[in-house]
Amino acid sequence: MSGNLLSLAGWTFLPNLVTGWVQNLYYSITIRAGDPKPQPGSPRFIQHRRRIHILVVSAYLLYTIYEADWQIRLGSDFYQDLGLPHSATDREIKSRFRRLAAIHHPDKVGSSAPSSEGYFVHLRLAQDTLLNPAKRFAYERFGPDITTWQHCSSIRDYILHGLQSILPYYGAAAVGMYILGMLGYLEWGKYWRWLTLGCLCVFELHTISRPYFPSLASNFLNPLLTTLTNHPPYLPFQLIDLARKLSITMYIAFSQIGPLLQPPSLGNSPNPDIALKQQLDRLEATAKAADVEATRLMAMEMSPFVGDAGALKDVKNKMQSWLVQNTIRSDPMVRDAIGNELRKRRVDAPAGARGNR
Repeated sequence: MSGNLLSLAGWTFLPNLVTGWVQNLYYSITIRAGDPKPQPGSPRFIQHRRRIHILVVSAYLLYTIYEADWQIRLGSDFYQDLGLPHSATDREIKSRFRRLAAIHHPDKVGSSAPSSEGYFVHLRLAQDTLLNPAKRFAYERFGPDITTWQHCSSIRDYILHGLQSILPYYGAAAVGMYILGMLGYLEWGKYWRWLTLGCLCVFELHTISRPYFPSLASNFLNPLLTTLTNHPPYLPFQLIDLARKLSITMYIAFSQIGPLLQPPSLGNSPNPDIALKQQLDRLEATAKAADVEATRLMAMEMSPFVGDAGALKDVKNKMQSWLVQNTIRSDPMVRDAIGNELRKRRVDAPAGARGNR
């Protein structure tokens, strides 16, 4: 659980944080000193951040895939511990255990290796599990947890016990996806998420109920790994574990990458005519709101004089005088025009009139 929470926290914070660092590093390398950098919010800055974010999330996705595979290999399995192929017979299992017991038995190793007894017990458990057909079938499909299952003696018992943990897992996953969808999360690729969850559930149910390994593992993946690399072949329960981890990781990764892959013309850049109409509608709504507010303020200011005609007339006259004095005469152009007119009259006036004045 703690690992899943750390992974979720990583997907929440790390990509955005690393994207900012990488973008700053990119600008420091590609832009010469003194040249202006793209400003946050500009189209060029947004385009660069979108591309870098896609690369960062993709790299983090590959890392989480590697980490999930590394954890599976770290856990090992009974076949690797005994050094046997998945097709080993009972005779090969017994022969291999006798060789390892001769090396790792506590009486052979001595007291200098305190962990030898535990390792020898582990090897014996691996032999006993693989020699029992029902336990071997269950181990290959459910993993080492079957060694602690009680009251299971047949293949049917193990399958029924395994279903008790499989069905609640997918039920909880479906409920979680539904709730997140109602809250507005995981909107992008909702159909593909449900399809992936359904396919994963069908794959797991098919794997645990068939007497043979999945074709994906036996015919393609395992031969490819053993031929081209030193990677050990997968058992069915390891494939299921890897598929579960990858599905959760890809849900989160595609939620971040998916919206960025949409063409700008379809997402953030609407039709210019539509955008203009929306702006005009907003401007008209703002003008109407301002008119309503001005009318309300005027009515509030005039409320003390309601019903008094003389007072209203006096207020109107004073308002007219105030408008003339403070709006017209105080205007610089009006003052200049009045001054020019007065100077012109003084120049054009008769000499006697100027003298008398």
